[in-house]
Amino acid sequence: MSGRLVGRRAIVTGGLRGIGRGIALGFAVEGADVAVFDIGPETDAGPLLGEISKHGRRSLYVQADVSKEEEVKKAVARVLAEFGGVDVLVNNAGIVHESPLAELEIADWDRVLGTNLRGVFLCTRFVLPYMLEHGGGRIINMASQLGQIGGRTMVHYSASKAGVIGFTRALAREVSGNNVLVNAIAPGPINTDMLAAESEDWKRAKLAELPIGRFGEVSEVVPTAIFLASDDSSYFVGQVLGPNGGDVMF
Repeated sequence: MSGRLVGRRAIVTGGLRGIGRGIALGFAVEGADVAVFDIGPETDAGPLLGEISKHGRRSLYVQADVSKEEEVKKAVARVLAEFGGVDVLVNNAGIVHESPLAELEIADWDRVLGTNLRGVFLCTRFVLPYMLEHGGGRIINMASQLGQIGGRTMVHYSASKAGVIGFTRALAREVSGNNVLVNAIAPGPINTDMLAAESEDWKRAKLAELPIGRFGEVSEVVPTAIFLASDDSSYFVGQVLGPNGGDVMF
C-alpha cells in the first residue's frame, strides 16, 4: 500500500462485481473509505464489505438502481450522513445487451441508456453540489472503447458510452476551475460477468481484432482508477484513458 487515497471518501457504483468491485477494493488498499451502490440485496455485499474493513477502512453498502432519481438521491444522502462527505465518485454501474438495431426493442434501448448514461448523470447531479461547496473532488466515469469506435449489434451500448465521454468532457470544462476534476476510463473487453454474457460469436470476433491477442483483466483497469482518484492526476482534465489492449489507439 502506498496510501495515495488516505482520508478520502469514495462512492463506487456497480461495485459488487467486476471492475467496480476491483476499484472498491483497490481504493480501500490505498486508504479510502468506500461506499458501494448496486442493485443486489445487502446480503450479497457482506464479503466485499468485509474485505474493505480488513484494510481498516470504513465501508458502506446501499442498494440502489442508479437509473432512478429518488433511489440515487437517498443513497447519496446516506453516504454524506455516514461518511461526512464524498471526495471521489466512480460512475461504474453499467449493463450490456446485444441486438441488431433493426430488431432492438425500445425497452432495451431505454434500459441500457437509463443505467449507463442517465445513471452517470443522476449520481453526479447529487454528489457534485457537495464537491463544489467543499473545495473539489474527483469524478471518474466508466466509458468503453465501444463508445469510441462502436460495436456491431451494440448500437445502444455504444451510444450510451459515447454519451458518457461527451458528458465527461463537457462537465470537465464546467467544473475543473472549482477543483472538481472529471475524467473517464474506456476499457476494452475485460474478463468479467458482463463479457461472459456476450455471445460466443461476438467474443471470437472481438478477440480477433485485439492487437494484444487477449481480453483484459480487472487488475489491469484498477490502477487507472486509483491514479485518477489520487493527487498524481492533478493535471488531468476531461481525459479518456484507455486500458483497451490496442483496440483504440490515439
